[in-house]
Order: sequence, then structure tokens, then C-alpha cells
Amino acid sequence: MRLVTFSHADGPRLGARLGDVLIDLAIAAPELPRDMKSLLAMGDAGLAAAEAAAAGAPSHAQLRFSAVRLLPPVPHPDKILCVGLNYVDHAIEIDPRSLPEHPVFFGRMATTLIGHNAPLLRPRVSRKLDFEAEVAAIIGIGGRHIPAEAALAHVAGYALFNEGSVRDYQFRSSQWFLGKNFDNTGAFGPELCTTDELPLGARGLRLSAAVNGEIMQEASTADMLFDVPTLVAALSEAMTLAPGDVIVTGTPSGVGFARTPPVFLKPGDVCEIELEGYGVLRNPVADEAV
Repeated sequence: MRLVTFSHADGPRLGARLGDVLIDLAIAAPELPRDMKSLLAMGDAGLAAAEAAAAGAPSHAQLRFSAVRLLPPVPHPDKILCVGLNYVDHAIEIDPRSLPEHPVFFGRMATTLIGHNAPLLRPRVSRKLDFEAEVAAIIGIGGRHIPAEAALAHVAGYALFNEGSVRDYQFRSSQWFLGKNFDNTGAFGPELCTTDELPLGARGLRLSAAVNGEIMQEASTADMLFDVPTLVAALSEAMTLAPGDVIVTGTPSGVGFARTPPVFLKPGDVCEIELEGYGVLRNPVADEAV
């Protein structure tokens, strides 16, 4: 099943995508929550109810998918937990001297998030906005001290993430936080794809990034140093994961700043992140308003 959050005059709503048709779940299943975190907190019962409602939706609950404005699948996650240096080739292009022995985690804020087709904003203080193709795992069932062998039962689904990174700010210090948290630089979406539609752990799928149609990054998710179960288990050693939390699993090689010459995003560019079996996250690039 494909679930989205979309903009409506009455506020954000949940929808279920059936090809080119979007089912407005506020109409098809008014008893269900209006937000993704609350729906995911219902567990399998909530997802099953949404799927049944979509299958039997009346005509007045059906919208044209291309006509709605998509928001991030989870617009305001409690936690956005990102992983650095999680593909062998990318870790080598950043620092060929060593590979990380443990996952490298850092946080993002919800204010960075934008949805499918919304513009990635190059900030007025920098000209070094970079792209990063990533798979995001979205937590369904929360928990603490989750063993790796049980971790995938806690994942509700997957989405794509373009982690726009402002490189000069990122590398001002050993902490990457500032360069990863400019407003409107984290493209997330277009939809939450439930786990039954992809291989276990979203493993073995082609992941790519293209800028203006030119492939810049391309790898298999099997190339992750630390797979999704390992990441869920490692994070839950430290914190309680909650429904709707987002784990952004890292990017392969080919990012703009590591190229010769460097390639940074500029207004008018279009960046497309694609995952085999899932689809495409597309965002134009624009300058931040002065």
C-alpha cells in the first residue's frame, strides 16, 4: 500500500494511492486518524483498515493523484535520524583511510522537510547546496532495546529522501549538524510504501540520483555498511523509537562536492531520486527568497 499526506483546505489529510487515483481517507474512512503518526501508532490494524477503506472507497473520495499537493509522508516526525558514511564507496570518497566501525548518526529537524515537487532552497548564505540520494525507513511500532533480528517488524514502510547538504556549513567543524539543517533542504516522499511491497529491509534495490536527467549517483542498497535492522537496533539502544520516526539510511558515492570539478545545485535544476520498485522523488531547485 502507498500512503501519502496531502494538502487540503481543511488541513493536511491522509490518502491512499491506487495508481493515478488518490483515495481521501478522511472521506473513505472518517473514523481513522487524519495524521500519519497516529495511523501508524494503530499498528497493523490501522494499515489494514486504511487498505480496506481505499479498496471500497466511494467515487466522491477519489482524487486525481497528480492534482494534489503532496506534503512529506510524515510532516512532523518526532525524530529524523540520519546515517553518515553508510555506503562503502561514499565512505571511501570522504575519507579513504578508514571505514566506520559503528553507524555514524546525526539529527535533522522537521523544519528542513519538503514534499515531492516542492523546491529545494539554496540558502542565501551559501552556493554549496549538494544532493544525497537516500532511502528512509519509517517506524511503525515503537520500542527500546530492539534486537536486530526483530527490528524489521518495527518498520512500517519506506520512502525516499534527498538530503540537501550545505557543504561549507557542514564542514566548518567536526559536527555536521548545521549544514544538514537549513530550512527546506530535506526532500522526503513522495509516499510511504508499506514493507510488503519491497524486499526485506529494502535490500538489493537500485538507488540513484539524477540532476537535470544526468545520473550522478547509482548503487544498490545491498552496499550499505549497516543495514536497516542494524540501524534500528543501534538507535534503540540509546532512545525509544516512536511511530513516525524517520531513519535516513545514508547515501552512495557521487555526491556533488566530491566530484572534480564539484557540482552544486543551482536554481532551475531538477533533482530526481529513484528507488527500484518504489518510484521517484522529484524536486526543482530555487534560491531562498531575499
